[in-house]
Amino acid sequence: MLKVNKINKHFGGVQAICDCTLEVEKGTITGLIGPNGAGKTTLFNVITGFYKPGSGQIHFNDEDITGLQPYQIFRRGLFRTFQITREYKEMSVLENLLLIPKGQVGERLWNVWFKAKTIAEQEQENLDKAQEILEFLEMKSKKDMPAKHLPGGEKKLLELGRMMMVDLDMVLLDEPGAGIPPILQNKVLDYIKKMSRERGLTLFVVEHDMNVIMNLCDPIIVMTDGSVLTQGSPEEVRSDKRVIQAYLGQNPSEHHT
Repeated sequence: MLKVNKINKHFGGVQAICDCTLEVEKGTITGLIGPNGAGKTTLFNVITGFYKPGSGQIHFNDEDITGLQPYQIFRRGLFRTFQITREYKEMSVLENLLLIPKGQVGERLWNVWFKAKTIAEQEQENLDKAQEILEFLEMKSKKDMPAKHLPGGEKKLLELGRMMMVDLDMVLLDEPGAGIPPILQNKVLDYIKKMSRERGLTLFVVEHDMNVIMNLCDPIIVMTDGSVLTQGSPEEVRSDKRVIQAYLGQNPSEHHT
C-alpha cells in the first residue's frame, strides 16, 4: 500500500534520512523503531507532506504522492496522528469529531441558502457517526466537555475518534502509547487492534516503548542513521544482534521484553 523508495532529507549539513527504502503491506500493523535520531519522525513528516524530500519517491495505493501538500495526502486516505495530541482545546469533544469529515456541503456560503436540506441531512449523518464513535470509545458521557479538560489518555482516544470520522486506507500513528497511564494505554492499544481488524485499516506505527511495539506490530521495521537496518517479525527483530546493538544496547541474552 505504501512504498518509500530511496528517500533523502537534509537539514543544512545534517542528513536526517539517507536512501531510505521500505514498504508497508495492506492490512498490517507495521511498526517502525530505532534509536533517537534514527529519522523515524522525519520520515513520517516526509511521507505525509510536512517536509519535502531532497530526492526519492513515495507511492501510496500506486499513486505518486511525493511532494504533495498534507491536505492532498489526507484526501487520498492517508492520515497522520501526532505524538503530542492536537485537539481543538476550547471546543467540545463532540465538536472535535464533527470538524473532521471532508467535503462538508455547509462549508460553502452559497450552499447555506441553496442546499439547506442537503446540509441538514449531512450534518445529521455526521452527528450520528460521531455519537456512534464516542460510544465505541466509551466517551459518550464526555461529549460536551471542552477537549482541553480530557486527561492525556483520553486525548489519544479522541484523536483515534477523529481518525474514525473519515474513510481512510492507512494511518500513521506517532507514539500512540506516549504519556498514557498503563490502564488507559492498554485500552488505546486494544482499540487500535480492533480498528485494524474490523475496519480493515492499515497502520504504520512509530513507538519508543518496546513492549508496545512488540505486542502491537507485525512486521517491525528498524531504522538507524536515517535508513532501514532490517525488518521482520517481533521475534526476529528481538533476537537480531544488529538491532540489539543499535537500538537496545545490550546482549541478546539480557533482553526479555
